[in-house]
Amino acid sequence: MFDLHLVIVGIIAINILMSLKGFNDSNFFDRYKFSVGAINAGQKDRMLTSGFLHVDFSHLFFNMFTLFFFAPVVIDWLNPIKFVIIYVISLLAGSLLSLVFHKDEPYYSAVGASGAVTGILYAAILFEPNMTLGLLFIPLPIPAYVFGIGYLLYSIYGMKSRLGNIGHTAHFGGAIGGYVTTLIFLPSLLETDTLMVGLLAIPIVLLFILQKIGKI
Repeated sequence: MFDLHLVIVGIIAINILMSLKGFNDSNFFDRYKFSVGAINAGQKDRMLTSGFLHVDFSHLFFNMFTLFFFAPVVIDWLNPIKFVIIYVISLLAGSLLSLVFHKDEPYYSAVGASGAVTGILYAAILFEPNMTLGLLFIPLPIPAYVFGIGYLLYSIYGMKSRLGNIGHTAHFGGAIGGYVTTLIFLPSLLETDTLMVGLLAIPIVLLFILQKIGKI
């Protein structure tokens, strides 16, 4: 059990150390944040490094708290190495989708572990869809799969309306990364939880339909 928690602590520690460096060094922050113009100019490392930077302490705390809560579910079902793989792939998937959707916006920039954390969240929901989540803004606990579907539908709305200073595209890309990688690691879920796998795919399919017809 200690080894499993050590992996989680290690990722949280990297996020904290890089974020603190970014808080106190604007040059460091600007060099490693997600930036469409800089990435297109060749600085591909930003697609990874931006996922370990945060805007402020509240941004950092929320992402790390969410990670700490859901990471053990993924590790219990798989193992620490596969957990890390899902985390990194989700992070990169979030950056990739952001790059695709904002390719014509050279000044678009973003930071945060939200894509990676959302991927872990979506993986955990695939494993334990009926676990209940108690959220501050919802008075009653709700099933995890309801939250997952609702969250991605909200992300689509956020992407379409440019709602708030939030990287909705990275969240969605991370969820896709977590969803696909989890099914690759445990394809038996397609047989044992076919309905749930299908339900969780609905917002993903909807996003690409809307993008294809030019509605987002």
